[in-house]
Amino acid sequence: MKKKTLVLLSLVLALSAFLAACGGGKSGDDKKKVSQDLRLNLTTEPFSLNPGLANDSASGNVLRQTFDGLTRIGKDGEPENAIAEDIQVSDDQKTYTFKLRDAKWTNGDAVTAEDFVYAWKWALDPKNESQYAYQLYYIKGAEAANMGKGKLDDVAVKAVDDKTLEVTLANPTPYFTQLTAFYTYLPVNHKVAEANPDWYKDAGDDYVSNGPFKMTTWKHSEQIVLEKNDTYWDKDTVKLDSVEFSMINDPNTTLSMFDNDELDRAGAPFDTVPTDSMKALKDKGTLQTQAIAGTYWYKFNTEVKPLNNVNIRKALTYAIDRQSIVDQITQGGQIPAMAAVPPSMFAENEKGYFKDNDVAAAKEALAKGLKELGLKDASELPAITLSYNTDEAHAKIAQAVQDMWKKNLGINVKLGNEEWAVYIDKLHSGDYQIGRMGWLGDFNDAINFLELYRDKKGGNNDTNWENAEFKKLLVDSQTETDSTKRQQMLKDAETILMNELPIAPIYFYTDSWVQKDNLKGIVISGLGDAQLKWAYFE
Repeated sequence: MKKKTLVLLSLVLALSAFLAACGGGKSGDDKKKVSQDLRLNLTTEPFSLNPGLANDSASGNVLRQTFDGLTRIGKDGEPENAIAEDIQVSDDQKTYTFKLRDAKWTNGDAVTAEDFVYAWKWALDPKNESQYAYQLYYIKGAEAANMGKGKLDDVAVKAVDDKTLEVTLANPTPYFTQLTAFYTYLPVNHKVAEANPDWYKDAGDDYVSNGPFKMTTWKHSEQIVLEKNDTYWDKDTVKLDSVEFSMINDPNTTLSMFDNDELDRAGAPFDTVPTDSMKALKDKGTLQTQAIAGTYWYKFNTEVKPLNNVNIRKALTYAIDRQSIVDQITQGGQIPAMAAVPPSMFAENEKGYFKDNDVAAAKEALAKGLKELGLKDASELPAITLSYNTDEAHAKIAQAVQDMWKKNLGINVKLGNEEWAVYIDKLHSGDYQIGRMGWLGDFNDAINFLELYRDKKGGNNDTNWENAEFKKLLVDSQTETDSTKRQQMLKDAETILMNELPIAPIYFYTDSWVQKDNLKGIVISGLGDAQLKWAYFE
């Protein structure tokens, strides 16, 4: 019996080894499957998840995952065809004909040309108060319609048939296929939106999208959950099963969550890395950094005293020590900004239009400004409040600048902060004096940073500043076909902006983050936005 048992045991072991070698044993099945569920933090509640109303990075970070436009910025940073299967451009470079591929909304409806027509005209309709409507002004008739000087029916975008969209531009626009990747140009299911005007306010059957992921949960100011969209035309490319966004506005908490395996990534562009942790993370070699086309600046409300005086604005701008801010506070390799347009677009802007921390020039400008206002010294200036949205880094920068203005100019400045939704509303309504804001490029052209200030009541101007010569240069640049001449026109426009200073540039952005070693494929463009279509865990 003992011998038989040994023989039988030997046979069992041999069979087990054979099955394992063939991949049929438990050793293959028991291998832990790598989860394709990504956990991120969004910092704040998105302003709006309607493409026509979105105007902030939090909203954009979600919309880039849930929607597809005619084009999408690819891994190489260039626009590639998305819902548009083919793009034809007329000889005069003004008419674009987009042939749409077979694509579906998450509710099974076909994505049609009319969905684009509806979405674009909805954003242009003045009653909808889209802050980003001006991004559509490249289309013939769009600006007039949005300004109430023309009809929406005259906007030159039409559905030739379900699969053909024809767009006529006011002027040749060489970067138009970059624009069609931006979220203001995303389509909206017109059948759903017409039946339910509030379709975009919550997750549910009516929140339909057409991108790599669909939104299944939206607990406002708490959590958003996305799941892989099985109706997506390119679903085989998508490896993640889900993306869960927390909404925690404390970078120390989110870094702790990352360290405790509760998040897979912490940092830009979804949230921020604590400034106090930057050095330690660099020393460990875990901090990743990438320069992006973006500028952090302070906006001046040029219609309130004393900021209606250009010399007061110059004094405040010149008296900021930007190098100390990036060295001691942000610590992410940022470049001090003495210009509005990032160096990736204007190389000479790494030097800028004025010296950093030029206290002598600041004092000279202050003296001029005080004289023009009929004041003896800085103590007679009316109260100035520097505002920022709640965030550790913004608070530290504001405190540092407050100290600089007190030390260098003798100006007393109060600080104020609100949560993002309240803060952005105050800036847009002009209920502020000096306010923190940043701008990340929507497309790779300098006009994107300058056109913000083209019109006094432009969607993202906020400063109430306007200059006729500045505006003319931007308008004329749109019809200039000589690229060298056009570039000089934009530089001339920036010179005017930097002479009148409705804004005080602080630094040019970088993205800094930490993430799990096996998290791959998150694509961050030179504009600083992230796409998860190609992301996966290995």
